Amino acid sequence: MVKVIIAIASCICILFFSKTGVAQTIKGTVTDSTGKVVPYANAKLMASGNLIIAFSATDNKGTYSLTIPADANKSGLKVEISSVGFKKQSKDITSVSAPYNFVLHSSVNQLQAVTVKNKAPRLKVKGDTLSYSVAEFTSPQDRVIGDVIKKLPGIDVDGNGKISYNGKAISNFYIDGDNLLNDKYNIATSTIPSAAVDKVQVLENNQPVKMLRDKVVSDDVALNVTLKDNAKMQLMGQGNLGGGLPGKYDGNINAMMFKDKYKAINYLKGNNTGVDVQNDIVSHNLTSYLSRLDNNKPSNLLSLGAAGNPSLPTNRYLFNQSGLINLNNLVNIQKDVQLRGNLSYMRDRQLQNYVKLRETYLPGDTIRYTELQDNRRRPDLLHAQATLNINKSNYYLNNTLLTDYERYQSFSALNTNGIGSDQGLKNSRFDFSNEMNLMKTSKAGNIFEGYSYINRLTNPENRVLQPGINQDVFNQNQPYAQLVQTANIPTWFTHNYLSFKHPGAKITQSYRAGFNLQSQNLQSILTVVQSNGNTVAASNNSANNLDWFKTKIYTEAAFDMPGEKWKLNARLPLTWQQINYSDNLYALDNSFKRLYFDPQLSVRYNTTAEQYVSASYSYRNNIGDITQAYRGDILTNYRSLNANNADLTETQTQTIGLGYNYRKAIKMFFWGVNASYSHLNLNNITSAVVTENFQRQIVLPYANEMNMLTVSGTVSKFVYSLHTTFSGGYSWQNNKLNQFLNGLMLPYNTITNSLNLGAETKISNKINLSYKVYATRTNSRSPVTGASPSAFTQMQHQGAINYNPTNNFFLKLSGDHYYTSQSLRDDLNYSFADFSARYKINKRNLDLELNVLNIFDTKTYSMPFLTANNFTNSVYTLPGRMMTLKAAFNF
Repeated sequence: MVKVIIAIASCICILFFSKTGVAQTIKGTVTDSTGKVVPYANAKLMASGNLIIAFSATDNKGTYSLTIPADANKSGLKVEISSVGFKKQSKDITSVSAPYNFVLHSSVNQLQAVTVKNKAPRLKVKGDTLSYSVAEFTSPQDRVIGDVIKKLPGIDVDGNGKISYNGKAISNFYIDGDNLLNDKYNIATSTIPSAAVDKVQVLENNQPVKMLRDKVVSDDVALNVTLKDNAKMQLMGQGNLGGGLPGKYDGNINAMMFKDKYKAINYLKGNNTGVDVQNDIVSHNLTSYLSRLDNNKPSNLLSLGAAGNPSLPTNRYLFNQSGLINLNNLVNIQKDVQLRGNLSYMRDRQLQNYVKLRETYLPGDTIRYTELQDNRRRPDLLHAQATLNINKSNYYLNNTLLTDYERYQSFSALNTNGIGSDQGLKNSRFDFSNEMNLMKTSKAGNIFEGYSYINRLTNPENRVLQPGINQDVFNQNQPYAQLVQTANIPTWFTHNYLSFKHPGAKITQSYRAGFNLQSQNLQSILTVVQSNGNTVAASNNSANNLDWFKTKIYTEAAFDMPGEKWKLNARLPLTWQQINYSDNLYALDNSFKRLYFDPQLSVRYNTTAEQYVSASYSYRNNIGDITQAYRGDILTNYRSLNANNADLTETQTQTIGLGYNYRKAIKMFFWGVNASYSHLNLNNITSAVVTENFQRQIVLPYANEMNMLTVSGTVSKFVYSLHTTFSGGYSWQNNKLNQFLNGLMLPYNTITNSLNLGAETKISNKINLSYKVYATRTNSRSPVTGASPSAFTQMQHQGAINYNPTNNFFLKLSGDHYYTSQSLRDDLNYSFADFSARYKINKRNLDLELNVLNIFDTKTYSMPFLTANNFTNSVYTLPGRMMTLKAAFNF
C-alpha cells in the first residue's frame, strides 16, 4: 500500500510541476542609511502596469521573500519597498537568482500626530458576523488553521474535530464564502496552512439560501475562513515523507487552490502510526441531515460483539495500515452558479486486542462473563458526490448526486468464559441517492418550491463462527462445525413535496404538502453446519423474509417572524402514516395506520445586541422500523439472539428547551446556559434473559417510559494582559429508564456530572502553553430492594508546552493523564507523554521533524463503563513507544 501511495503521489507531483512550473523566489534585505535592519517593511512584487502579483513584509532580521507565481510573465517585473518614515524605493528584476537589497533613506514628510486607542482589534463584530484576526492568535508552531481555531475564545473543537460556537455545533464551513466540503470540514482544518488565512468568521443566524434571508428564521451557526490575497494567486501544496521504529511509515502530499472561480483541496496520505485517516472524511452533521430527509436508513444488523474503541486519541491505541485519496474541487461557473465534486477512497487494515469483563447487577445476584478478542478489520470506503448549486436572490437550485460503497471484512479470534471460536464477518454496503431542491420567486414576491429525493440501499451481511458455540441453544448439546448468520435489508425510499411561501411585512407564511414511501425486505437465516458438512436450520424460528411498505402523507403550515428583537418559528405538521408488513413464514400480515399532529415551536428574544434568550417545544410521534417487526431469531452478535413478539414501537416524545447566550465581543467574553427536558412514552419494552454465556432478547407489549433532564453551560474568555484564552463547561444529566431482565422489572436512575476547564496561553513569542482537564462522575442506582448501586469517577488531564529557541527551531512536549476511581475496584492511573522537534530550513523550504510518541511505553489501557445496571471493563493492548522522522516541503 505504501508503494502504491508513493507512486501515485509522485505522479501528482509531476503533473502539477509539468503544468505550473517550479515556483521562483525573489529575496533580499532592507536596511536604513546607518546599516540597521528595517523590520516590517512592505515588499511588493509588481508586473507591468503596476499590477501587484506578490506581497510580503520583512522579518526581524530585515529580510524578505517574494514568490513569483508560476504563470506570471517574467519580463517587466520589479520589487518595490516601502516603510513608514522612509522614502519608497524600487528595482527592476534582471535575474531571479540575484538578491535585491535595499538601503532606505529617511523621509522628510511630517506626519500628523496619531493617538492609538486600540491595537488591531482581535475580534470585530458587524451584524451577525464575528471576525477573528488569525495573526493575533497564531503561534510560531501553528501549521494549519485547525491549530488556530481551537484557541479562539467562544469556539470549541472536540477530539473528532467537531467545531462549536458558544456551545452550538456549526452547520457549515465556508472557504472565502464557498461551501467546498459540506460538513466534512476536517479536510480543511487539517490541511489549509494557518499563514494563508486572514480571518476566521462566525456567521450567526446563517441562512445559506439567499432568497430566504430575512424571511425564514435560521438559528444555524456557520464558520467562514477568509484567505490572504497572496494565497489566492497560486497553487499551494505541501508534502511529507517519514519513517521510524518499530517499522513505521507516514507520508502525504496535497495541492490546494483558492481562486475566486476555482477552489480545490486534493491530497494523498498513508501511515501505520495510528493516525486515523477516516477522521478526515467524517460527516459532523450526519444525524441532522438524515432527520431532515426523514430517511431512517437501516444500520448493520450483525457485528462481532467487539468492545469498541478506548477513550483515548486514536494514535494511542490504533494498529493500522491506512491509505486515503481525497479530491475536492469547486468551480464557480458564473456568479451564483457552482459545480462541486467530492471523491474519496480509503483502505485500511486495523488490529485490536482486548480482554473484557461484563457484569449485570440483579437483586441478590450478579451475572459475569469474560471475553478475549483478537480482531482484524479491513474497511474499503468509496464516496463520490456531485453537486450543482444555483443560489440567486430570486432563484435557487441544488441537486446532489451521491454514492457510497463500503466493504468491510473482519475476523476475530474469540474466547468467552474459556470457550474458543473464530468469527468472520463480511458486508458490502451500497448507498445511492439523488436530492433536488428548486425554489423560484414570483413577480408578486411569493416563493414556490419543489423537492424530490430518492435513495437505494443494500447491505448483505454474512458472519461465520467456527467451531460452533452454545451447543445447548443451537444443536441439542452436540458439537458442530459452524454457526452461520446472514442478513440483508434492501431498501427503496423517496421523499417529495411542494411548498408555497408568502413573505409578509413581519411574518412569512409557508404551506407544504408531500409524501414519502419506503419499501424494504428483511431477509435473514441462521444455520448450523454439522461436523459432516450438512447444513440445517438452527431452529424452527431461524429465518426471516419480511416485506415492509411504509407510506407517509403530510401537510404543514409554518410561520416565521425574523424580527430584530423577536425571532419566532412555528411548524404545524399533520401526518397520515400507514405501514403494511408481512412474513409468510410466521403467518404475519399486519397493517398499521395513524394520524399524527407534531407541533414544533422555537422563539428567540434579543435582550441586547449581544445577548438573547431562547425557548423551544416539540411533540413528536415516532414509529418503529423494520428491525422491530421481524419474528424469526437473528444472532446479532455471538452471544445475543434477538426477536420480536409485539406491535411496532410507538413513541411519543415531548421536549422542552430553554437557553441564555451572552457575548461581549470587545472583551472577548462568551458564556451560555441551556436546559432541556424530554419525556418518552412507549408501548413496549425489550425483555432480556441473561446468563453467563448467552443473552436472548425479545420485544414485549408492555407500556414503558423514559425521562431525561439535562442542564449545561459553557464559558470562554480571552484575558488580554495574560494573552490567554480560558474556557470551561459543565453538564448535569439525569436519566430514568426501565430494564426488564430475567423476568424482573428494574427502574434505574443514572446521574452524570461532567466538568471541563482549559487554558491556552502565549507567555511570549517563544513559549506558549495549553492545559485542559475533563472530569465525569456517574452514579447508577435502582429503588428495587437488593439492587446494588454503582458509581465511578473519571478524570483526564491534557497539557502541552511549545518552545521555539530560534525562529526556525520548534520544540513541543505534551502529555495526558487518565484517572478512574471505582466504588467496587482499585483506582486506575495511566500517563502518556510525547515529544517533537522541528527544524525549518528556510533556504530549501524544507522542515525536518522528529516525533517520539508514548515516551513511557504504556502498553495496556483499562476502560470502565457504567450504564443502568450494566458494568463493563475492557483492557486494551496499545502500540507502545514509537519514534518517527519526517521531512516536509512546500511548493
